[in-house]
Amino acid sequence: MRVIGTAGHVDHGKSTLIQALTGTHPDRLKEEQEREMTIDLGFAWWLLPNGEEVGVVDVPGHRDFIENMLAGIGGIDAALFVVAADEGVMPQTKEHLAIIDLLQIENGVVALTKIDLVPDEEWLDLVEEELHQAFAGTVLEDAPIVRVSARTGENLDLLQETLQGVLSRNPARPDLGRPRLPIDRVFSIAGFGTVVTGTLVDGHFSVGDEVVVLPGDTRGRVRGLQTHKRKVERAQPGSRTAINISGVDMDALQRGQVVAYPETISATRRMDVQFRLLPDVEHPLLHNTEVKLFIGSAEKIARVRLIGAEELQPGQSGWLQLEMPEPVVAVRSDRYILRRPSPGETLGGGVVLDAHPKRRYKRFAESVLKRLKALAEGTPEEILQQALLIAGAAPYVQVEKAANLQAEAAKKAAEALLAAGLMVSLEGNGQPLQGKSWVAARPYWEQQFTTFIESLGEYHKKFPLRLGMPTEEMKSRMKIPPQVFSALLVHLAAGDAVRVEGAQVRLSRHAVTFSPQQQARVDALLVKFAQSPFSPPTIKEAQADVGEDLYQAMVSLGMLLPVSHEVVFRQEDYLQAVADVQALAGQYDTFTLAQARDHWQTTRRYVQDLLEYMDREGITRRVGDGRKLRG
Repeated sequence: MRVIGTAGHVDHGKSTLIQALTGTHPDRLKEEQEREMTIDLGFAWWLLPNGEEVGVVDVPGHRDFIENMLAGIGGIDAALFVVAADEGVMPQTKEHLAIIDLLQIENGVVALTKIDLVPDEEWLDLVEEELHQAFAGTVLEDAPIVRVSARTGENLDLLQETLQGVLSRNPARPDLGRPRLPIDRVFSIAGFGTVVTGTLVDGHFSVGDEVVVLPGDTRGRVRGLQTHKRKVERAQPGSRTAINISGVDMDALQRGQVVAYPETISATRRMDVQFRLLPDVEHPLLHNTEVKLFIGSAEKIARVRLIGAEELQPGQSGWLQLEMPEPVVAVRSDRYILRRPSPGETLGGGVVLDAHPKRRYKRFAESVLKRLKALAEGTPEEILQQALLIAGAAPYVQVEKAANLQAEAAKKAAEALLAAGLMVSLEGNGQPLQGKSWVAARPYWEQQFTTFIESLGEYHKKFPLRLGMPTEEMKSRMKIPPQVFSALLVHLAAGDAVRVEGAQVRLSRHAVTFSPQQQARVDALLVKFAQSPFSPPTIKEAQADVGEDLYQAMVSLGMLLPVSHEVVFRQEDYLQAVADVQALAGQYDTFTLAQARDHWQTTRRYVQDLLEYMDREGITRRVGDGRKLRG
């Protein structure tokens, strides 16, 4: 399915030519028909000689409605550029041509219309020469020119054949799996509800699909689909599509919004772009200029941040960061136009390099300029790498979407980056790269590695008596996605620098050592435990003797084993208690707390806490008032 867009000066016969080709007059508004002037977008379709169905977006030519024209020209496959033979090149001829050139609509046919009003062949030759001069240096420089008359029908067949030939050289729109339909019309049909129309790009919709309308988060479901007033179960990329959306109020939608699958794209208030200022604008473009941004079918106010320059002179190109007070939907490689709000003037346009930059840049930073150049001119590997550098770490599918590369090209680029070590797979070496697989940029990964080691070193320095840092505390400190932290932990544990021990982590080189004074206090406390193994000092008493930090060090080194929040034993005394319990179980089969208390000659508090700990450890199990060994 292909879509053609008209272009040309007001009253040069665009709508009349479309009616002659399609049998449908695209002017649908009463005011348009009364004034015989296209004000808003018009739509029609017809079959080419080879049977291919083609949609047409007819745009206004009058300068007062140039911004309506921009809402419909972005999603077309080819331009039908209309120039009246009796007038030749006019002001909007030039402005429409500049817009098509900025949007890089490379396929087109020039229809030299109203030849029935100019019987002089020499005059037509002069007009054609003027067209060649006007189109020179633009994307339509080599566009064929066909002399036609909509009134008499002369050469209409030739025009159709020429359009067919031009479209045949244009590859079909790719299905990237993330459909977008920029809305250019919203209306309601009795008994069906809300309907939106637009040109579908980047994927397909099917009846029953859940969709979201952006900006915003208006959700609904595809109740029905039509292409050229014909019901379809699945709308293809590149087709003019009408979507009947259930569960959505018409008043909640407007031109400029985008219908998409949930969680596939998002709106933005900032974009990095490449920009070309038209050579015939009146003034240079200055930093912080307010402009009108046209992208897809949307029109938004934006402010220009010039990157790497104080100003752009007419005809110059450069880098911009656009900031919008209201969000707009865009993805990398989208084309856009900028206009001066007042007096109205098309300034230029270009291509989106990054639709979601994380921050404002230093305007003259060399690293920023290098990055923008790589995004604009780089290979697929460089583009994917830049998208990854911006993300730091993310599921591969998100990085692929940010790069806006076709799936096959992105996969090859990813394989090359992995082989070169510039991309790190967090799934581990040898694992195939899947859409949900997390990947990281090498600099980001190495920075997290360094941060992890440095954080542990600082922790050991601050708490020398602690064997390690709780893993959950380290995760909180790192402030990175859980997937990255888990992969980092596995990677570090496999090396020699870090040890993961239970629920804590430490540097391999770190060891708890006591000063002579500390050692003396530790030894004195251990003497108290040895003097009364099964009626030892409580946790509170032990901490009072040596201090909380020194007590915790003794626990982490395995000298002491707390069995409850009050009771603690030496490790060797606990092991002796386990052996005693095994002996008691052999003697009594089921032994009671009282029998254990008598055996150890201690109080009920110590025995109860000790046996409950053994229950939790799976050594014993309670049976009535007694206990048995497990297994």
